Amino acid sequence: MSRTKQDAQVSLSQHPDFQKEVERLNYTKEYMEDILRKSQEDLLSANSKIKESMANVEYLDSSDSFMNILTNSRFFELARTQKESLEAVRQKPYFARIHFQRPDEAEELLYIGKTSLIHSETFEPIIVDWRSPVANVYYDGRLGDVTYRVRDEEYSGHLYSKRQYKIEHGELLGFQDIDLTTNDELLQDALSGKADVRLTEIVATIQQEQNEIIRAHLRQPILVQGAAGSGKTTIALHRISYFLYTMGEHFNPEQLMILAPNRLFIEYIADVLPELGVDRICQTTYADYVQNTIGIKLKLQNPNEHLEQIIEGNLSLPPFNIPKLKGSLQYKEILDRLIRRHELKLASLFDEDVYIEKYKIMHGSHLKKLFLEEFAYMPIEKRIERIKKIIQTEVKRKSKAVLTSLNARYDEMIGKALNGFRDPEKRKRNVTKFIDERDARIPKIKEEIKTTVSSYTRRFEKAKIKTMYRELLTDRVLIREIAPEWSYEEQELFIRSHAKEKWVLEDLAALYYLHAKIKGIKEEWKMRVVFIDEVQDYSLFQLAALKAGLETDMFTMVGDLAQGIHSYRSLTEWESVQKLFPRANYFTLQKSYRTTIEIMEIANKILLKMDDDLPLVEPVVRHGNPPTFLQSDKFSPSQIREIYDAIKTNGHRSVALICKTTDEANYYAEMLLENEVEAELLTETSVLGQTKLLVLPSHLAKGLEFDAVIVAAFSFPYNDTSIDRKLLYVALTRAMHELYLVGPSEHSFLL
Repeated sequence: MSRTKQDAQVSLSQHPDFQKEVERLNYTKEYMEDILRKSQEDLLSANSKIKESMANVEYLDSSDSFMNILTNSRFFELARTQKESLEAVRQKPYFARIHFQRPDEAEELLYIGKTSLIHSETFEPIIVDWRSPVANVYYDGRLGDVTYRVRDEEYSGHLYSKRQYKIEHGELLGFQDIDLTTNDELLQDALSGKADVRLTEIVATIQQEQNEIIRAHLRQPILVQGAAGSGKTTIALHRISYFLYTMGEHFNPEQLMILAPNRLFIEYIADVLPELGVDRICQTTYADYVQNTIGIKLKLQNPNEHLEQIIEGNLSLPPFNIPKLKGSLQYKEILDRLIRRHELKLASLFDEDVYIEKYKIMHGSHLKKLFLEEFAYMPIEKRIERIKKIIQTEVKRKSKAVLTSLNARYDEMIGKALNGFRDPEKRKRNVTKFIDERDARIPKIKEEIKTTVSSYTRRFEKAKIKTMYRELLTDRVLIREIAPEWSYEEQELFIRSHAKEKWVLEDLAALYYLHAKIKGIKEEWKMRVVFIDEVQDYSLFQLAALKAGLETDMFTMVGDLAQGIHSYRSLTEWESVQKLFPRANYFTLQKSYRTTIEIMEIANKILLKMDDDLPLVEPVVRHGNPPTFLQSDKFSPSQIREIYDAIKTNGHRSVALICKTTDEANYYAEMLLENEVEAELLTETSVLGQTKLLVLPSHLAKGLEFDAVIVAAFSFPYNDTSIDRKLLYVALTRAMHELYLVGPSEHSFLL
């Protein structure tokens, strides 16, 4: 139901439901306060009992004491969790309500918020969690007969109304009844709000197409092509929250991982997951995750240096593009051959049988078959460990038989000597000989038994992954053996490019894959569910390596090919990803909830120039000032100050000056500071502030949003190339409300 803002405004004093809504809010707040007081008492009680149990460990039966500690620790954790979840929403307990009736049941008024709250005596749902199945009726349901699913079963009901609330600091400021959640006042208020609060408030305004993705089948991977500002990051974060709410009994938060494009982005989303009731989830970058997993610290070349060289025209990409090659499945095939070569080398060491002295314990051919066939599903060194245990078991079992047999044989020989010689001297000599031989041989065999396994398995040296991979990068003979499909010139170019030991991002997938296939991934790093933001900046091999190492396809991948600024080494289409994840559900999002219509009109002009053949972005109906072009032959700090002051006067807090390169950003930030403009250079390790003009290169702006953006293009204008178009598109689509373009001409911005 579409209304103008004036029509939607509720006159609280005159609305017939006003007093009821105030009373309901007060009732909810009072009950929450009672629960919070009780939770605090429970925390103190549990803590006291834990201390008491700890003090009595020495005096009580240890099992009783430890059971008391364990029970009270669990109770303490439950009380702490409830207290924290309620404290997070005490100022805004709920944001919506549905008037709903299930078949053959009474009508219900269900209030929807970020957490659930059930009356302890009546079991009345005071607040319904937004992730619950019935809350889906609010996001997806039209008024009238509706259905919703609970654990693959379909339920029906009748939706009489949907109401939205504006509550701040525990006070009811407004409410309205709606049909669809699209273009309603609550959404418009959220979109017109400030960039620094929008992420944490988005749960109240999730749209139907976003909700569909958040609640998509949780045991299947999903891939989302989402336009700039369509809510990709929001969807990923809320899907994590929904996943743990729905599947929490099967997965611990520690088993979930979100891979962010950089540390700056992790800082940007830092407040969102706790607000959604999620903590302890692994938040990291791809580079940090891989290096922690494989236990190798590398001095990585900044991946943006390569990009900057291309942007500045100092580097052209040859036909034999090594960064692109290292991200391909062809490179995976080459590494598979390297792994197979290593595997066969180890397999040849099983040609010897396992002996204790002269007694054969196991046939090497059998062990070889176990290694190459039976245990082929395991990482190579895990196979060796398994075979080692099998040898240990066999040695333990058969060594007893060997010793028993030998002792029996010596007993027999000694018996024959005692009875077989009439000459006492001969009898004594032979008996003594057999006894001495037995007493020397048996202890020796016993000692040999202790070392049989280690002696046999010592030959299987553990691989040094970094050394093995470095050999592949530098050894001509090895390259010719492993990559015969490359021409001689390509092999030479590959070898020469690695003459100096420089480690780049593209090498991490190879190191991770080798580690996974040879050593295996440790349990602490073996994530069961992965969420990847900005997936368009990954290569196909990076995704394939992660999938192989983690042994799961439970990936949520969101990205935008139009923002694929690293396309020289990463994805340029989604078809290959869909082949790699054949179970994946594919979604597209073309609505932008970030920028105004006027800003998106300019961004769409750049989108039309791209090679990716992507549809134009549809902005949600929200108007603003047209983007302003200001002509200037050179960068002027005073001009930037004037623009910045005007933006601040309009009430905007987060403002960014975005330029094309890092060198430009460094130079402009320095000039602004010299001219006493409150500016801050943003780097990957920065902590986002809102009180200064943030200066950053366009590649670092990806994934962020600001109230207003100034795009400057002087020394490095945007050229009509694939990478420049994407960099410009990224810069333009960061602005929520205001956009300024400053440069010598509009041609500097491809306009």
